[in-house]
Amino acid sequence: MDVILPVAGLGTRLRPQTWSKPKPLVSLAGKTILEHVLDRVLPTHPEQIVFITGYLGSHIEAWASEHITIPTAFVKQTEMRGQTDAIIRARDISRDDALILFPDMLFEADFSIIDRSDADVIMFTKEVEDPSALGIAVVENGQIVKLVEKPKELISKLAVIGIYYIRSMPALYEAIDEQMERGIKTKNEYFIADAIQIMIDKGAKVISAPVTLWEDCGNAQSLLSTNRILLARDEERIETRGNSVIIHPSVVDESAHLERSIVGPFASVGENCRIVDSMVTDSIIEDDASVESSQLTGSIIGFGASVRGRAASINVGDVSTIEL
Repeated sequence: MDVILPVAGLGTRLRPQTWSKPKPLVSLAGKTILEHVLDRVLPTHPEQIVFITGYLGSHIEAWASEHITIPTAFVKQTEMRGQTDAIIRARDISRDDALILFPDMLFEADFSIIDRSDADVIMFTKEVEDPSALGIAVVENGQIVKLVEKPKELISKLAVIGIYYIRSMPALYEAIDEQMERGIKTKNEYFIADAIQIMIDKGAKVISAPVTLWEDCGNAQSLLSTNRILLARDEERIETRGNSVIIHPSVVDESAHLERSIVGPFASVGENCRIVDSMVTDSIIEDDASVESSQLTGSIIGFGASVRGRAASINVGDVSTIEL
């Protein structure tokens, strides 16, 4: 089985962080979003990881060369025409079965169902109270019979979260070909749900499988919320580091320099950060960033950025300087 990761998106909802790096490389609880995703899929022992890159794709390739030990492949999506326009570019690379994930979320899923099921497609889903802004799956007699994007009526609460197991990638490619020939788009983009609906209409067995956790990382507020959820798994305690205090749950890299500061709770502080005369809570401070004489909460400070001055809640991109 391959793992296919479409990572070509611009990540506009997470700017300014994504002006200088792809969204999967944004930090979350001490790791990149991409690393959290791989932590959850590598136990399935994939044969290769296929990245479909675009904007700032060289950053993904550089990161993968340092962090992934199994075979990797890279293809480019030069124009943003949607999900299946990205996926079909893996046609010459992924020819058997594959797990397709859109890595802009945190999830917990039991992938053992892949070996226990004979379904042609397994769509991982989460029951939600209000599915009106999501894609949903309609299930009858144990199989998905219909997929609806942003339903106007409450016909199902099963939200499709962006994880798909495809037993035969050639069958999906064939459905995508038909989708494109028929011009089946939503807001001028090709979506995988429409291709899978074509497979369903032709008799494919498509089932849903639950996830126990699904949290969006698409914008600043959801990223901070997911950061809190991950950190909350650790115990509450107080750690003294030099003349500073770390209030857990927090993740503070050992290389970070703390001086006369209080960090946490729910703080994620990366490598070689410098925090001096400051209080930092409920925030993400990326590698090489500096915070001085500040009181930050609900903030994201990008790679190499510098913040100095009074209390604030801010979102600062990479290699920026802010004096408050």
